[in-house]
Amino acid sequence: MVRIRLLGPPAIERDGAPARPPRGRKSWALLAYLVLTDRPPGRRHLAELLFGDADDPLAALRWTLAELRRALGPAASLGGDPLVASFPADIEVDVLLLGRDPADPAALLELGGELLEGVQLASSPAFDSWLLVERHRVSAVVEARLRQAAYALLAAGRAREAVPYASRAVARNPLEEGNHELLVRSLALAGDRAAAARQVAVCEDLLRNELGLAVSPALREAASAGPGRATVLPLGGRAAAAGQLEAGRAALLAGAVDAGLECLRQAVAEAARCQDERLRATALLELGKALVHSARGRDEEGVVVLHEAIQLAGQEGERATAVTAYRVLGFAEVQAGRRGTAESWLGRAQALAETDDELAPILGVRGMNASDRGDYPAAFELLGESAERAHRCGDQRQQAWSLSIAARAHLLRAERSQASVALSRSLELVRQQRWMAFLPWPQTLRAEADLLGGDLEGAGERLEHAWVLACRLDDPCWEGMAARGLGLLHAAKGEHRAAARWLDEALARSTRVPDRYQWIHAHVLDTAITAALGRDEHERARPLARALAALAARCDMRELVVRAHLHHWRLGEGRALASARLFAAGVDNPALLKDVPA
Repeated sequence: MVRIRLLGPPAIERDGAPARPPRGRKSWALLAYLVLTDRPPGRRHLAELLFGDADDPLAALRWTLAELRRALGPAASLGGDPLVASFPADIEVDVLLLGRDPADPAALLELGGELLEGVQLASSPAFDSWLLVERHRVSAVVEARLRQAAYALLAAGRAREAVPYASRAVARNPLEEGNHELLVRSLALAGDRAAAARQVAVCEDLLRNELGLAVSPALREAASAGPGRATVLPLGGRAAAAGQLEAGRAALLAGAVDAGLECLRQAVAEAARCQDERLRATALLELGKALVHSARGRDEEGVVVLHEAIQLAGQEGERATAVTAYRVLGFAEVQAGRRGTAESWLGRAQALAETDDELAPILGVRGMNASDRGDYPAAFELLGESAERAHRCGDQRQQAWSLSIAARAHLLRAERSQASVALSRSLELVRQQRWMAFLPWPQTLRAEADLLGGDLEGAGERLEHAWVLACRLDDPCWEGMAARGLGLLHAAKGEHRAAARWLDEALARSTRVPDRYQWIHAHVLDTAITAALGRDEHERARPLARALAALAARCDMRELVVRAHLHHWRLGEGRALASARLFAAGVDNPALLKDVPA
């Protein structure tokens, strides 16, 4: 057995013992690039990327390939043009294992360090930029897998075993409040309330000192309350549980979120007390959905509850419950920018789904994930099928939702007419359904299409309405998008001070809860940087550009990775242009390519 370690200091092990590594840092760089790129790269591209300073770049590439073949042994295949790396079953590459659900999650605890730790190629700046992005992305994948393992253990009642995974997630990304909440919840459920309280204090100090932020109430509550715990005395029996379940659903539909959550918690507790596991699975599902979709800052608790629902659904043969729970988990991961785990949950949901009303929302969330990632061909295909299935089964809300996400992708590609058609239909469906909680999203997007078409008056009316409604709904995503739109509107009018104030507001609103939608956060950052550069406010733009580069890399938002590098280039970092060109080659967006100088 040969093990190739690319996380931490790179190394090769053969039958558990260290093996002779390939010579030269560029051998490791080439191997990592071949393993991690989406499509096999051409030899000339690799030669220019890694060996541009050599007298004969192609000859240097051939020598490095020979060195890798010697180190890996004859079983590994490295050949062709484009160059393809393939490995038999007896060769394991640690970063490739991250793409699969491990049979033994304990292996995750052995993963330490960053990708190609200690390897830098000053003579290959474009590769160094690629490596920096991949380090962020791979670290986020490891973090997501650690979180996934911790959640599964919590749902199985093995909180003490969850603690090491949650602790490693915190170490990977200590400025993510959700990781601290997961660790606090694990410690509390393991019975160590003192350690949970200490961890809350650690997080409070860290976020206040590093980011100037206060922690959410959910973090403190996690130190004392477990998922599904009711705060009032049980009423008794299955009828009481079913009544609380219906009351909770009704309260949520009426917009009474706190009352709805309390009823659903009570339903979970009553169903457990009368040992009706099917009803408990349903109640857990409804509670998890409400925590993710209706409450603010409650995704971490919601994910734990959904894991519990899945475990019960599996035991009771409740296929439909499992489908919905997997989908909602996938949605939460998409919003957090954890692409791999999102696709894992959504893939499970799709494999179990049987009907159009189950498949339409799953395909919609998968389309959203693809669009956020910058994979527009996949996004349009998935969202188109989602809207069609929703139309067939009469789910007008899902149809409106999928059309709006497709319209957003058209706007990003400067396809204004196609975006306007999709948004007109989306808005028509939203109004037919009186879906006021969703209206600000397509309304803001339609206003942006109006702005691009020069209709400032129409855009202004839509944006003002969207902003007021978003604030009434207390929805940070809609608030952030509407404030961004108002910033663009004032910029179009030449009112640059007002534009800057609205973009500052957009940044504050889109990040005011820990379980934010990361794509909106990054999109607002991109707009704020563009505006600051337009005013020659480089000192304002520079820290925002650094924040965008790290966020886009970590959340695998490839188009925004390109835009971050373009911003750095405009800030005077000449080498960033080559990196922008490198990353832009993998994004099918004509509008983006027009922004990348040849």
